[in-house]
Amino acid sequence: MNSADEIKGQTCPACLKPTLILRQEEIDIPYFGRTYILLMDCSSCKFRRSEVEAAEEKPPARYTLEIDSEKDMNIRVVRSSQGTIKIPHIGSLECGDDAEGFVSNIEGVLQRFKAQIEAVKEGDDEPQVQENARNLIKKINRIIYGNQKTKMIIEDPSGNSAIISEKAVVEKLKK
Repeated sequence: MNSADEIKGQTCPACLKPTLILRQEEIDIPYFGRTYILLMDCSSCKFRRSEVEAAEEKPPARYTLEIDSEKDMNIRVVRSSQGTIKIPHIGSLECGDDAEGFVSNIEGVLQRFKAQIEAVKEGDDEPQVQENARNLIKKINRIIYGNQKTKMIIEDPSGNSAIISEKAVVEKLKK
């Protein structure tokens, strides 16, 4: 069951114009449960914020997944703004004020990492930074095509993040 509510003409927190759309959508994610996707989108200044929240309270959790094949690219990932995604030897998508929640798959998360690395590469002329960025992008591409194994770890004190797969190891998050 999917349902959505939308409120237009709200005041944008960034530009203070009444051009913000608030949208709440309820979706049912298999093996995770009812989930709310909350979106804010301003047509004036392009401010955008999203959040993912489980309808039922979930305990703080740590998910670890061994990525070892191209088939793993289709595994569903739910990340709230309080969740941190780590890929050893590549980097992390941190929680914080600018963090956004999303529902994606492993490949989509890897593409987000690539976009972050590309942004660093574009913003720095240092040869060593350029080379490191190129090497990380190559490594991510090898993972996507099933030619390199790695781990993906999600830690979320709110319990609103998950890797939805029987392969994922779920542990109580230690504070």
